[in-house]
Formats: sequence, C-alpha cells, structure tokens
Amino acid sequence: MIETNKIGRYPFMAEPFHCDFTKHLLFGHLGNYMLNAADFHSHDRGFGMPYLNPIHKTWVLSRLAIEMAEYPTQYKKFFVDTWIESAMRYFTNRNFKIEGEDGTVYGYGKSVWAMIDTQTRQPQNILEIHDGKIIDYIDTDKECPIEKSSRVKMSNDAQLIMTLDTHYNDVDVNGHINSVKYIEHVLDLFPLSQYENFLLKRFEIAYVAESHFGDKLNFYLEKSGEEEYCIRITKSEEKNENEVETCRCKVKFVKD
Repeated sequence: MIETNKIGRYPFMAEPFHCDFTKHLLFGHLGNYMLNAADFHSHDRGFGMPYLNPIHKTWVLSRLAIEMAEYPTQYKKFFVDTWIESAMRYFTNRNFKIEGEDGTVYGYGKSVWAMIDTQTRQPQNILEIHDGKIIDYIDTDKECPIEKSSRVKMSNDAQLIMTLDTHYNDVDVNGHINSVKYIEHVLDLFPLSQYENFLLKRFEIAYVAESHFGDKLNFYLEKSGEEEYCIRITKSEEKNENEVETCRCKVKFVKD
C-alpha cells in the first residue's frame, strides 16, 4: 500500500553500542538513522530502492547539513521526521527533524539528493518516475530552521593530516564509499579531548565525485574560525596517483 502522508516519522533508539564514551549517540549512527528514514520514506511512497534498482536507477546523496542542540543518551527513544521540501529535474531537497519521545528537539537536517543510472552513473530525470508523483509529496509548511549547506571554501594552505585505504566496510549498497563513512573518518581527525570539551554543533558535507573500494583517501584540514574547520577529501586510485576531490566538509564545535 502506498503511503499518502507527506511527512514520515520513524522511531529509533540510541542503542548503547551506538553511543560514544559520553553515553550520547554517535554522530555517524545518527547520520545512518537519518538516511534510513529517507529510504523508508521514499520506499513507502513508491520511489524507493526496490522500485528503482530493477530499472537501473538509484538515489545518491549530494549534500547534507546536520545541526544539533544536543544528542540522545543511551537507551533514549526518539523519532526522525523526514519530508521533501522541493523536487526538480535532477535534484530533490529533503529535510529532517530529530525529536525525542518527550518532545525534546535534538536537531535538524537538510539534504540534497540526485537520481543516477546505476550503469552509466549519469543523472536521471526524477520527474519521469511515476509521471512526477514525487511532486505530490512536497511539503513547504513544516519548519526546518537551519541553514542549507554552504560552499566550503579552502585555500592552498590546508594541511594533509591523514591518508587511509578503503576496505570492505567502507562500501555501501550502491558500490561506492558509504556517505556516512566519510563523516566518521572526518570526525576521527579530532582528538578525544575535542569531544570531551565541545559539542559537535554542525556538520556539512558536499559530495563531488564517487570513490570505490581500493581507493586511497587523503584528508586536508584547515581552521576557518573559532572551533570551525574545513576539510577536503581527495582520492588516489590504485593505478593513478593523481588526486581527485571527492567531497568537502565543514565542522563546527561549540563549548559544551
């Protein structure tokens, strides 16, 4: 049965082994819950992976911004609301709200998605799916009071601070490096003391190019403000040492 509600609400729990040493939900797992909510929402409305994959199409995340006031603690149950703010030919904007059972608003997210052909990896016209039925699910009334992803600007002074190989656990259902794995690797650039003394307030990521199993990822970091950092990630392919940019991130911490 096709869901008709524009807004999807999905229950989750901050499981103990998905929490960090402060007993709060790890940011990477939060990201996974949000992407799962997006998948559930699209699937229930007829344009999810089970429909798209047999016709050689899939969704890929292009941009994501998450801004948090606080994080659920272990065993806390919470909801991820998600809805479509707009849909165009090649991109759709999807929003999120993270809310506790008691009404506590933990944070919000904004994302941009593209649809691609799984064989050619080229963009596909979203409005051709079910004759543009996605338009019926647009909701412009529900509030998502955070800024969209900004253009992350970096100078040539950014320092290479980590290089790592990609492995089996980095690869997702689309066959490329998982969107959230980039986020987790970026957050590993900072020492434990950063998370003892500061709250991860906002994280932005913009994906530029795909990377795959066996690629080497290079992380360049530059401080852009008070407890604000910009990160550029490049890939070096096994047969080609030339670096290609895969994504850029901006991380903002505030005093906890």
